[in-house]
Amino acid sequence: MAEKEIVFYTGGARSGKSAAAQREVEGFNGELAYLATAEVRDSEMADRVEKHRLARGDRWSTVEEPLDLAGALRAIGNDKGGVLVDCLTLWTSNLLHEHGGDEEKIMSAVEEFIGELTKRRLNVVVVTNETGSGIVPLEPLARAFRDLAGTINQRVAAVADRAYLVVSGLPLKLGKS
Repeated sequence: MAEKEIVFYTGGARSGKSAAAQREVEGFNGELAYLATAEVRDSEMADRVEKHRLARGDRWSTVEEPLDLAGALRAIGNDKGGVLVDCLTLWTSNLLHEHGGDEEKIMSAVEEFIGELTKRRLNVVVVTNETGSGIVPLEPLARAFRDLAGTINQRVAAVADRAYLVVSGLPLKLGKS
C-alpha cells in the first residue's frame, strides 16, 4: 500500500461499489472517516443512511457535507487512516441544484475538491455512479446532469492512483492509457 492513494470506484446503482469501497478503506490502518454527500430529505433516505451507519464500526467518524467537499477534506485533516467519499453522483446533483446549472461555478467546486484531494497525505477512496451507460435522457436537465456527472467522474478518475468498475458486486480494475 502506498503512503497515500486516491482510489476511484464506479458502477451502476446497487452494483456493490459502496461495499467494495468500504472494504478497501477498512484495510487501512487507523481511524477512518466517511464523507457523506447525501442529504436526508425523506424517510426512505433516512433508512438508507441509517443502514450505512450500522454497516460501519467504531473506527468510523461521519462527516456530512452535501456541497463543500474540499472544505470537508480540509476539516478532516491528515490524521485518519483513510477517508471514504460517498458519493460524487449525489454531490453532482447537489451542485446542480445549488448553482442552477451554472457549469462554471460547478466546475470551480470540482477543481477545488480535486486540488484538496491531491494535497491530502492520507488514503482517499471515492465512490460514484457510472451514469453514461444508459439511454439518453429525454429531459434537458437530466441530460445536463448525466453529462456533468460524466465530466466530474473523468476529472476525479484522472487523478486516482487506482480505479475500479464494480458490476454485480465484483470489482474490475481499470487501467489508464
